[in-house]
Amino acid sequence: MNPLARQLNETLERENSHVHDMLSALGRSIYFPKEGILSQSAEAKAKAKKYNATIGIAIENGQPMHLKVIQDTLSTYAPKDIYEYAPPAGKPELRTAWRKKMLEENPEIGSKLIGNPIVTNALTHGLSIAADLFADVGDAVIIPDKNWENYELTFEIRRGAQIVNYPLYNEQQKFNAAGLREALFAQKSKGKAIVVLNFPNNPTGYTPGAEEGKEITAAIKDAAEAGINVIVLTDDAYFGLFFEGSLHESLFGQLADIHPRVLAVKIDGATKEEYVWGFRVGFITYAGQSEALLSALEQKTMGIIRATISSGPHPSQTFVLHALNSPEFGQQKQEKYEIMKGRANRTKSILDSGKFDDAWGYYPFNSGYFMCLKLKTVDAEALRVHLLNQHGVGTIALGSTDLRVAFSCIEEGSLEELFNLIYQSVKEIETVSASK
Repeated sequence: MNPLARQLNETLERENSHVHDMLSALGRSIYFPKEGILSQSAEAKAKAKKYNATIGIAIENGQPMHLKVIQDTLSTYAPKDIYEYAPPAGKPELRTAWRKKMLEENPEIGSKLIGNPIVTNALTHGLSIAADLFADVGDAVIIPDKNWENYELTFEIRRGAQIVNYPLYNEQQKFNAAGLREALFAQKSKGKAIVVLNFPNNPTGYTPGAEEGKEITAAIKDAAEAGINVIVLTDDAYFGLFFEGSLHESLFGQLADIHPRVLAVKIDGATKEEYVWGFRVGFITYAGQSEALLSALEQKTMGIIRATISSGPHPSQTFVLHALNSPEFGQQKQEKYEIMKGRANRTKSILDSGKFDDAWGYYPFNSGYFMCLKLKTVDAEALRVHLLNQHGVGTIALGSTDLRVAFSCIEEGSLEELFNLIYQSVKEIETVSASK
């Protein structure tokens, strides 16, 4: 094992042996090289005032070489802020700005010890980093039965972990904390579990309320007290889009110092929060018991980044930083929030009208981009295909009964027509079936 990796592991073992034990084989082996091209280039950048012949970029007239045809479209920004490589952990000013935003929007974090957000190539990359660091073959990854399908690729296919499902909703149509608890305690013999909490949930658009949040954290704490090391990943992709009386903070704040056997990891980003899907700017943030532990986790994370993408794109990091620092940012974001809330509320009022009750019910939703219909009479895939081929309407079929509808991308005035077309399609399929 590389001496740097061994040193990081010794730090984790000393600061919190449970976190050390959570690491995958890759997580134990990975490190960020302190000697080599990156470190020598960083030293040269600080000291080489005459000539810096270290890093693989081109310089012209004292600034990064660039094409006018590109710079003309980006003239607001200095070449140094878009063409040079960003550091592996991300643009420092952006990391600082995102941390400030995170603390303001999640007051429950308070004075708890958390690391500086590390920039990822959006949220999938953040989840992939966590999978690399903590998931080994056979490790349990606990997610509800209504989930984002990419979890299977990220944890099960790439890392060989075992997906463990529990029903998202209980009989009261609230979050099924008892199901989470049962799935956790089923891992007692393994002594380790990875829990993914995705709120607002994709595909249902559900976020738990305050009491449900307490039940979730209690289940995780009880599992830790029973001797299970729990890595909790809060997938906060749709954070901030809370439209009703649900939690309005990430559970990361509650989980940050809940137990030495619990490692809370927040994965979020500008992707959905700031409506910049194609920018691919996300963050991964750790909570911990000491600065030394957080530094070791950061070094291992940077090692994963260096070994995969080297560093994230610099231009999009600069664009997001510019937005965060803009005086108009808050007002403009609030305007978009109101539009999204209007679409969610209109969707709910249409569904609650009673006119579609013979065709479907719907799963509780109060946030995010999506909602899910629970079909009563037709197959979801058959309905999806019919809608697409006969009416030019795109939806997502999940299993035999569930149809996901992204109200986020439908203008409020068009939502009623959308659901009328879905209902019409149900009736058309029923008619065909009855004639056979």
